[in-house]
Amino acid sequence: MSMGAGDVPDLVVRSRRAVLPDGERPAAVAVRGGRIAGVHAYDADLTAAEQVDLGHVALLPGLVDSHVHVNEPGRTHWEGFASATRAAAAGGVTTIVDMPLNSLPPTVNTAALAAKRRAADGQCRVDVAFWGGAIPGNLADLRPLHEAGVRGFKCFLSPSGVDEFPPLDLDGLRAAMVEIASFDGLLVVHAEDPALLADPAGPGYREFLASRPGESERRAVERVAELAGETGVRTHILHVSSALCLEPLADARRRGVRLTAETCPHYLTLAAEDVPEGATQFKCCPPIRSAANRDELWRGLADGLLSCVVSDHSPSTPDLKVPDFAAAWGGISSLQLGLTAVWTEASRRGHGLGDVVRWMAAGPAALAGLRGKGALAEGADADLVAFDADAPHTVDVAALHHRNPVTPYHGRTLTGVVRTTWLRGRAVGEDPRGSLL
Repeated sequence: MSMGAGDVPDLVVRSRRAVLPDGERPAAVAVRGGRIAGVHAYDADLTAAEQVDLGHVALLPGLVDSHVHVNEPGRTHWEGFASATRAAAAGGVTTIVDMPLNSLPPTVNTAALAAKRRAADGQCRVDVAFWGGAIPGNLADLRPLHEAGVRGFKCFLSPSGVDEFPPLDLDGLRAAMVEIASFDGLLVVHAEDPALLADPAGPGYREFLASRPGESERRAVERVAELAGETGVRTHILHVSSALCLEPLADARRRGVRLTAETCPHYLTLAAEDVPEGATQFKCCPPIRSAANRDELWRGLADGLLSCVVSDHSPSTPDLKVPDFAAAWGGISSLQLGLTAVWTEASRRGHGLGDVVRWMAAGPAALAGLRGKGALAEGADADLVAFDADAPHTVDVAALHHRNPVTPYHGRTLTGVVRTTWLRGRAVGEDPRGSLL
């Protein structure tokens, strides 16, 4: 959408650290009508209604978080669209994809999708898309959900934690794969083998971690890869926490299986050795594992076996985070903090902002089929982030925007501060201007 001679941009944002698809360099991004009209030299002579010069503050594309549990309607006291999208914008995330469970009803048919959209309409500060769910008994609902616009279908192989979203057995998984492949849809899988899971033998983190061994993830990934190869369905493994999954992912790639995978900020930045006893704000499923395992996940990112880093923001009310790892709700709240948490660790390990943008913007956008998202490129949506990559900040849970003040990052000093977030060329403020995709 190159500008004509008489076209004047609505906005020009300049940065000496613009993170573009071909690398990081000085640039001026011109915006017209909510889209990027051109990417120019930093000192280009451009006239615009508004000019912003960030200097050495980095300019990133808006991040895409394809793994967010908003929980509205039904459990809005856990999290809702207004609070979740406010937190997203504060963290540089301009598009979220909402998971189908923890809301009531879960998004497993078109009526539930319509209810979800009604709940979200008019509340969102960023753009919102939706996953559907694949559960026992809703095989006939999958194609209608796809035609209604969901980005794919989530299933569990082990209990989800909520009774209204039961797992698929292997026959059910195969049937869902065959149906989803028939319209070239996408299946996203919570991959833990239930046969290798157990009730924790005590209330501590060590017992909880032992109850969900890495081998349970590996075995589930192997079975998913086998069935994905047989059926030809596009498949994605959610929130990989165990480095044991890297070998079967690599094997699937060698065999041409359409299988991708993601991991999450907490698996890349936290370690089991550092989880205090009773600190159930660290509890998630699958669990945070050892520091050595964390190093291997970073290797998987560098090698491209893990293509996305997304939050798996799964909040709850504080009363559900009882100081007993066997009984507490499993989910980590980090939607607002993912960029700074990952950048803090990535930069320490020698990665650049281009890597972070690939993992947290371009990768999730491609996964969810969100055209025009995740890149500073002509014709893309003008979703922009001014990111002060060298500025430190200490996390204060009381200053976060998600609904309930629970996060394992409280008190941690992280590097990088989001200064401004623009959605389609307009700075995100208190007005809910997000669209439902």
